Amino acid sequence: MSRYRIPFNKPACLGHEMEYVSKSLATQHISGDGEYSKRCHSFLEDSLGVRKALLTTSCTHGLEMAALLLQIRPGDEVIVPSFTFVSSVNAFALRGAKPVFADIRPDTLNLDERQLPALITEKTRAIVLVHYAGVACEMDVIMSLARERNIAVVEDNAHGLFARYKDRNLGTFGELATLSFHETKNFTCGEGGALLINDIGLLERAEIIREKGTNRSRFFRGQVDKYTWVDLGSSYLPSDMLAAFLLAQFECASEIQARRREIWLRYDLRLRDWAALNQVQLPTVPDYVEQSYHLYYLILPSVNVRSALIQDLKQRGILSVFHYQPLHLSTMGLGFGGQLGDCPVTEDLADRLLRLPFYYALSPADQDEVIAALLAFTEWQ
Repeated sequence: MSRYRIPFNKPACLGHEMEYVSKSLATQHISGDGEYSKRCHSFLEDSLGVRKALLTTSCTHGLEMAALLLQIRPGDEVIVPSFTFVSSVNAFALRGAKPVFADIRPDTLNLDERQLPALITEKTRAIVLVHYAGVACEMDVIMSLARERNIAVVEDNAHGLFARYKDRNLGTFGELATLSFHETKNFTCGEGGALLINDIGLLERAEIIREKGTNRSRFFRGQVDKYTWVDLGSSYLPSDMLAAFLLAQFECASEIQARRREIWLRYDLRLRDWAALNQVQLPTVPDYVEQSYHLYYLILPSVNVRSALIQDLKQRGILSVFHYQPLHLSTMGLGFGGQLGDCPVTEDLADRLLRLPFYYALSPADQDEVIAALLAFTEWQ
């Protein structure tokens, strides 16, 4: 149990989660790619319009599969925003690539596409972009440049399931994309993810990598009489019990998204005047973007004000949290050549960003309490 009356996040069961988990147990097939895994794959493919979706044990593992599929090797360079979770870069650094850290836009907090031409070299093999808070990056510019330079695009869409850019689903632009079903995400099975494959030429190898480097999937389809080790790979299949839980969440997708939209809009409406008065930046969502309503954040005037507000909310039993720290200034990032001043927007905003409680079961009364606490905050120096 959380020691906070209003936690930052609270996973919810909405429908048939436990029923499906029990049915999965009854089938005596609780390892990967059982009935529920296949139904999740079909749901994602049909809902998003991707060529193929494969569940993975995490979004991190989906990104690791992407690095293997793109045959990233030592000496390659991969452009990645400094403002992201470490998995976005770890997956490619594990293959020997050098991360090239990009700064973010000050409005959407997404990778600043205007910096890409200066960051691309002959060694650039991939651009890994992150749709922060489920708000799309500037995909027209990024995809045009990537195609012109013959560079692969990987969408880390951990935040953005069912979000859209100009009426097209996120996760359908790059050769590959990944999703997260961690407990903090809109749809969850505790730990889990998915790899979305838009380049169908990568599908067969993706199945092999996901099955520990074997052609086991072809064996189960009757295409070979036995399976063996044919490539590098690892064990990236989640249990079918997790897929069973996840499928029940997918079946409530409209309800989940509608409720999260209500919560996001309530924060946004009630905090607009307060934010303008106190020089607080609220999320920016361009009018040609349909967001996923994944989180709601504030950019406060200074790191000291943020710390004071976190403590003030904590004393009221409300948990608020900051987010990513600049990867180019981390221990590993410095080892890859990162320096203070490389990504000034990231360095500035990471110190001032605060995320508010945001989850399906957040009641109007509890949300009103969070909002009232913000309106009552007075430590602005």
